[in-house]
Amino acid sequence: MIQTIDLRGRRPTPGELRALVHRAEVDVSAAIPVAADLIRDVRERGTIALDEQADRFDGGRASTIRVDPAAITAAVARLPKQIRAALDEVVSREQAASRAQVPAPAVTRVAPGAQITQRWQPVDRVGLYIPGGKAVYPSSVVMNVVPAQVAGVGSIALASPPQRDFEHGIHPLILGAAGVLGVDEVYAMGGAGAIGALAYGIPSLALDPVDVVAGPGNVYVAAAKRVVQGDVGIDAEAGPSEVLVIADADADPTVVAADLISQAEHDESAAAVLVTDSPELADAVRAELERQVAQTSARDRVVIALGGPQSAIVLVDDLETAARVSDAYAPEHLEIQTADPGALLDRVSHAGAIFLGTYSPVSLGDYLAGSNHILPTGGTARFAAGISAVTFLRPQQVVSYDADALRGVAHHIRAMSDAEHLPAHGDAVDARFRA
Repeated sequence: MIQTIDLRGRRPTPGELRALVHRAEVDVSAAIPVAADLIRDVRERGTIALDEQADRFDGGRASTIRVDPAAITAAVARLPKQIRAALDEVVSREQAASRAQVPAPAVTRVAPGAQITQRWQPVDRVGLYIPGGKAVYPSSVVMNVVPAQVAGVGSIALASPPQRDFEHGIHPLILGAAGVLGVDEVYAMGGAGAIGALAYGIPSLALDPVDVVAGPGNVYVAAAKRVVQGDVGIDAEAGPSEVLVIADADADPTVVAADLISQAEHDESAAAVLVTDSPELADAVRAELERQVAQTSARDRVVIALGGPQSAIVLVDDLETAARVSDAYAPEHLEIQTADPGALLDRVSHAGAIFLGTYSPVSLGDYLAGSNHILPTGGTARFAAGISAVTFLRPQQVVSYDADALRGVAHHIRAMSDAEHLPAHGDAVDARFRA
């Protein structure tokens, strides 16, 4: 069901480690021409293009693309009691964690009368995308909206594909979650066309362009983000879900197998990787996978994901090598299930989110930990981060010098500006001190 890669007795280079486990074949570049055409069509023909794209890709157009706020209010009222209670708890925890991400202003006094103030300003307006497909994601509404609200964004538009099973409207759990958060600007549109609509606006829908587009989606959504980037900001180009578990002989194979399956059920391209220094644990996990997969409702999907080249059990000599494998892979989710997970934490750097110990599964982070589940994939955790309040903030430097402070550095400015053949820069300073 799942391949084994044996690294025992070997010391692969960082480059060899990166190539060790193949990621799913998701070529965003190949999807860009299609995404660009869909976006161009939306910019030129507006709602007509969105309706036609819904017929092609979502199984039918919505009766109205912009959702009536009354329908959102009604969806909140119809939320099952247990779902409403869970959403309220998710929102509360996500708000608490997001508030901790907002940097405080800082003032640096570089000399008497000379200071730089670092402040963080929210963007004015964001467009948030909530995917459809094989599952429904009210949790992603929270993970998108709350950081933007905590950052201070004043205007939020949300888009999600129309669903055939709900009379070509947005899934009621998506609408209900939006309503719980006070978002009343919601559009039934999906895919690359929706990204284009958010980025450039649709006047006939009173949809104004946004400053940042964020949220997960399929390869065409990722390609669309690449197309619009530069005209608007984006969070990241999300790919298939990934989990890498570092485990030793103390780990529970039943738990490890369950965690691998929980991510493999996202879709056939999802990646599930176990790295261990215990051959006995590897054998036990392999047996548990066979047993548990037979019982899961998403069996067909899980079998393909676990059997693909993107999933593997990796055998290593020691946990230090396991940490090297993990850092080279840079997983979206990293679980550390070892006798001393805190000690191993100090040896890893690259992961979207890290889950320590038996009782911190990725499933907790997907819903209720307070962390955000929209995370970098495809190895981009080496240089990128998941959605947070900072996604919707811009650092600005405010410069404030008095006359004496500027006079004290005027000769340095003159020396630099003359050296760079930009004498008017120095002249602009001197002009302030001419009698």
